[in-house]
Amino acid sequence: MKHILLLLLIINISIFSNNLSDAKLKKLSIKGTKIAKVFCDTSKLPKNTLNLDDALTKLKSSNACSNLDEQKLKLVAYSLIAKSNHKHSNIEVPDGAKCPVCGMFVYKYPKWAAFMEIDGKKHYFDGVKDMMKYYFFDGDFQYDRSKISKMLVTNYYTLEAINAKDAFYVYDSKEYGPMGRELIPFSTLKEAKNFIADHGGELMKFSDITPKNVMALDGVELK
Repeated sequence: MKHILLLLLIINISIFSNNLSDAKLKKLSIKGTKIAKVFCDTSKLPKNTLNLDDALTKLKSSNACSNLDEQKLKLVAYSLIAKSNHKHSNIEVPDGAKCPVCGMFVYKYPKWAAFMEIDGKKHYFDGVKDMMKYYFFDGDFQYDRSKISKMLVTNYYTLEAINAKDAFYVYDSKEYGPMGRELIPFSTLKEAKNFIADHGGELMKFSDITPKNVMALDGVELK
């Protein structure tokens, strides 16, 4: 099973190109993280890597991934670089946390996690779509919207937690989340446009999102 997973991760990946986009490099770092979790001793992985050469040197010295070939090591190295460069933490979802909209366990879908803090109480969602339902239909969920102190979403490429109101979103792309059609968040306009080039969808900012287009993702038409 491990070999099948690894094969799926590295098919059609060209990590030797010097012309990779930022978005592609971030995709490679995510794949490297998955490889590290399966094949490496994560407790030995080096920290504070500066670039690819530095990451590879430290990685080989650590013997954390002694059974990986050069290509797979490079993927892990990209994940170390991305981790060193993160400016924001991930959304840490506690075990057992359920989405208040659909009831799904959010910790199973960290790539899609969204978060709201309201009057000191923390709420976790399995995607932006459900978070926006909670945000727009506050009458249905019985809370005071004026007491929202924080709204975070997860960058699709880097898994970083970003301010929901500062993010760029791709609406209704070919990429589905745990609850189907989604609003997919990114930190930069460039990331969002690169994603659209690969997966389609419509570019939106937070202020463009409405109750009508959120519900349309579920095939519900609001008048």
